Amino acid sequence: MTKKHLAIRRRYAREQRFIYLSITCIVAVMLFLGGFFANLVGQGWRGFLTSSVLLTVELSPATIGADGQKSALAYQRAIKKALRDRFPVITNRTDKKQVHAIVSYGGGVLLHDMVAANPDLIGQTIDVWLPAGDIAESYFKGAATEKDLADQQITATHIARLKSFTDNDQTKTSFNSNFFSGGDSRNPELAGIGGALRGSFFTLLLTFLFSFPTALLAALYLEMFAPRNRWFDFIEININNLAAVPSVIFGLLGLAVFINIFGMPRSSPLVGGLVLSLMTLPTIVIAARASLKAVPPSLFFGALSLGATRMQGVFHHVLPAAMPGILTGAIIGMARALGETAPLLMIGMVAFIADAPTSITDAATALPVQVFLWADSPERGFAERTVAAIIVLLGFLAIMNAAAVILRNRLEIKW
Repeated sequence: MTKKHLAIRRRYAREQRFIYLSITCIVAVMLFLGGFFANLVGQGWRGFLTSSVLLTVELSPATIGADGQKSALAYQRAIKKALRDRFPVITNRTDKKQVHAIVSYGGGVLLHDMVAANPDLIGQTIDVWLPAGDIAESYFKGAATEKDLADQQITATHIARLKSFTDNDQTKTSFNSNFFSGGDSRNPELAGIGGALRGSFFTLLLTFLFSFPTALLAALYLEMFAPRNRWFDFIEININNLAAVPSVIFGLLGLAVFINIFGMPRSSPLVGGLVLSLMTLPTIVIAARASLKAVPPSLFFGALSLGATRMQGVFHHVLPAAMPGILTGAIIGMARALGETAPLLMIGMVAFIADAPTSITDAATALPVQVFLWADSPERGFAERTVAAIIVLLGFLAIMNAAAVILRNRLEIKW
């Protein structure tokens, strides 16, 4: 075999090794991502569930009022009495606190609403399903074993109390719809991401309204109308630099300008939308310019040769052809804005917000900030809900990125 043939075989061998190495890297990445998502789902799927306990409660008029119109705290006292009647052996204050915590504070609200809908229940003793408290819920859902509870300084006596509910089929676990509709709460069994979802919706809507038209017009001017001079080079360099600026810097800018100078409401989606629009603006401008460059110049000059003005050539021919790529860049920029936490922390959207915002000036939080708040909470129940919220956030990001890919493949023009 000649040297030429040996050299050809070596080149083919190197190419084959490169292909094998590339496939190995792809498989490794897929295994890593698969393990990552499997771990997330394994830890967080119980966050989408809620547990209830069956309890016999006396709705005494002396406790809840003759007309049943006392506050939910009065109904909570009736629940605590029912728990003490069920477990009369309470030796100390810690024991008493643990017994009362078997049922969530949301149980009082549930009973209040039940009596308001049916006043005939006043004076009766009823069996009612009530939401379990944090520790009890973790045990009933299987998120915490008896050993886990013992490690949390839960006494063996109290573990036996919880076990008595499961042994007598007095617990049930169901889908937690409140997780998607409810607001934040100090009690993990009552906490939900509904308020954070609405805050994220308002913030992203304003981000799109502020950034997309501005970025589109800026890209059109820079690519199709602006003269190539020093000012053009200066603007282009700064746009590229802004795309690489850490997001927390935009948060500091929003704090200094929008809140301290203009006096806009702190923690509001209005300020959050303005800050995130500044952050996504360079990304969309760069993507829009790349899409405009991809359109063949013959399309534009052909329109000019047929009598169209420069404006007509751009808006009637070039822009429609470039719009799929521009929209793809906009969706990717919005996906990045959805996952940002640092700039929102700087403008105060890290505050505890129990009620969902109803306008763009109301105090609000966003989904990634909600994850940050729950991750810092010591209660065990928040750990499950933190991972569940992360799964929801990743789901939205996956949907937005998939939409960008589908939009590009469906609408992209092949030149």
